[in-house]
Amino acid sequence: MQLAVFDLDNTLIAGDSDYLWGEYLADIGAVDAEAYRLENQRFFEEYEAGRLDIMEFLAFQLQPLSAHPPSRLRAWRQDFLKERIQPIVLPRALDLIDQHRRQNHTLIILTATNRFITEPIADIFGVKHLLATEPEFKDGRYTGDIAGLPCFGAHKVQRLEAWMNDAGVQQAEVWFYTDSHNDLPMMRQVKHPIAVDPDEPLREAAEKMGWPIISLRS
Repeated sequence: MQLAVFDLDNTLIAGDSDYLWGEYLADIGAVDAEAYRLENQRFFEEYEAGRLDIMEFLAFQLQPLSAHPPSRLRAWRQDFLKERIQPIVLPRALDLIDQHRRQNHTLIILTATNRFITEPIADIFGVKHLLATEPEFKDGRYTGDIAGLPCFGAHKVQRLEAWMNDAGVQQAEVWFYTDSHNDLPMMRQVKHPIAVDPDEPLREAAEKMGWPIISLRS
């Protein structure tokens, strides 16, 4: 089997959907705007620096899901997609996915951002298989906790391996596209690692390892 696996934020879209969702919630008054923005920015900077405590971040980021009924969350999400996500979908990313689709590669989006945010974004790209951090849902509400492993860092490797095992895939030729040095564990595992508009640490690693570097923005 041949798999084309894509990070989402700042790879297929020109922004970070996690961060933008937090800003959206602040803008509409769903959270304490000033305090939430400060924490949102702190976590974003820690992510970029490679020192993010993923469990601390998820406790922060998933809390608003537990504070509101799913019907209200879905209405907000629809507005969020229209206002904040559709404008930053990269046409060249759509073309890249279509190239792999024409080669009959199995398409997967592999992202640390939780499924509530990313599932409709995967739909925009026409990607059926989404591996994302899973927010726990019980008795008709989000709990604010996660189910299973966060889809972040080295756990991305485990999540893809688990998906392959569940799908009965023994071996696969894998292309993996990402912008972030946080995905170096995955980059080192696949046959075709491709850096996409990479951050500086990933660019340095790609140049050292001879990995392709591409841009979907210019």
